Amino acid sequence: LLFIFIKTLRLQPQPLSKIQLPSVAVIIPARNEARVLSACLDAALAQSMPIKTIMIADDGSTDSSPQLLQDLYGMPQGVGLIKSKLHRNISVLRLPHQGKAYALNAAWPLLDADIVVTLDADTILVPDAIMALAQAFAEQPTLAIAGGILQPQCTSHWSASFFEFFQKFEYIYSFVARAGWMNANTLLLVSGAFAAYRKDVLVQLNGFNPHSMVEDYEINHRMYRYAYDYHQDWTIGVVAGASAITDAPATVSNFFHQRQRWFAGFLHTQFANLDMTGNPKFGVIGRFMLPIKALDAIQPLLGVVALGLLIWLIFIRSPALMAIFWVVMIKLSIDLLFNLWALLIYHRWANQSLAGRLWIQVMIYTLLTPLSFQWLRHVGACLGWWSYLTKRLDWKAQR
Repeated sequence: LLFIFIKTLRLQPQPLSKIQLPSVAVIIPARNEARVLSACLDAALAQSMPIKTIMIADDGSTDSSPQLLQDLYGMPQGVGLIKSKLHRNISVLRLPHQGKAYALNAAWPLLDADIVVTLDADTILVPDAIMALAQAFAEQPTLAIAGGILQPQCTSHWSASFFEFFQKFEYIYSFVARAGWMNANTLLLVSGAFAAYRKDVLVQLNGFNPHSMVEDYEINHRMYRYAYDYHQDWTIGVVAGASAITDAPATVSNFFHQRQRWFAGFLHTQFANLDMTGNPKFGVIGRFMLPIKALDAIQPLLGVVALGLLIWLIFIRSPALMAIFWVVMIKLSIDLLFNLWALLIYHRWANQSLAGRLWIQVMIYTLLTPLSFQWLRHVGACLGWWSYLTKRLDWKAQR
C-alpha cells in the first residue's frame, strides 16, 4: 500500500492535445453476444476520433448475432470476411469456434492500422476513449501495450446490486494500483476487455497465445521477455482517459467461475515464467514484480488458513484473541485511509467528478469487505488453484 501511495502521489489527468495521432483499428471478439453486441458497436461508431476499421471476430456464434449484424449493420450472413453495406469501416470475420485467442489471431493480421484495440462485446466505450488511447501512443514512443480503465456494471439478477457495489470499488483500487506499477515500469496486467497494442509489437510477439486462459495477461509477460532479450525499450501503461463500462458477474456462480478462470490462468502464466522470477536478466520485472506475483499466488491459501486458525482460537477462547482484535483494527484503519486516498486519486486521475455519497460508500466497503466480498474472492482463487492442479481449465461466457 505504501508503494502504491508513493507512486500515485502525482497522478494527473492527461489533457487531449493536437499531436498527430496513429491510426486505430478495433477487434471485437464475439461468440453468442447478440444481447450486447449492438450497444458495443454503436459506442465504437460514436467515437470522437474515427476508428479506421471495426472488425467483429465471430468465434462460431450460434445465436442471432448474424441476423442482428445483417439487419442493423448491413452485413450479409455467410463465412469468412464480410464487409458492411452501411458502414465502410465495419466488417465481420466469421470463423469456426476455436476460442477467443484464435479469433484475435485470425483478425489482427488483416488490419491496416498502427494500433490494434481488443474490445469485448459486452464493453461500451465512452466517446473519447479511442482518442485518449491514440494520444497516449503518440506521446509515448516506447508504449507497446496499454489498457483503459473499466467500470463494472451488473444486471439481470437480484444480487446484481451487491456485486456491482463491491466490484465498483475493487476496480477503482485495482486501477490505482496499476497506475502505481506503471509509474515503476512494472505493470503486468492490462484488461483484455479494452486493451491496445502497437501492431508491430504484435507482429514481433506472434500475436496471442491460443493455449492460454488469460491471453491478455500472458502476452504482457512475453512482451517483457522479448524486450529484455532483444533490448527493446518497451513499456506497458494504463490510460485514464480511455474509459469504458463493462459487464461484470452478478451472481455467486458466475463470479466464482470468472475468478476461478482468472486465477487458474494467472497461475499457469506465473509457472510458465518461473525462469524470469528473481532473474536479474529481466530487470525490475524479474527482481521485483514477479516475486511479488509469486506471493500473490499463495495469498488466498494463507487467507483460508488464517480463517481456520481464527475459528480455532475462538473455539478454545485463546487469550491471543485480544491482540488479534487490535491487529485487525489497525489493519482496517490503514485500509480505510488508503481507500479514501485512492478514491480521491482515482477521480482526479480519471478527470471524473467525485460524488459525496462515495465517501460514505467507501467506508461501508472497507468495513464489509473482510467479512464478505474478500472471502468470495478467496474462494474463487482457491477454485483456480484446484483447476490449475487438476488441469480442469475451461471457458464460458459469464452471463
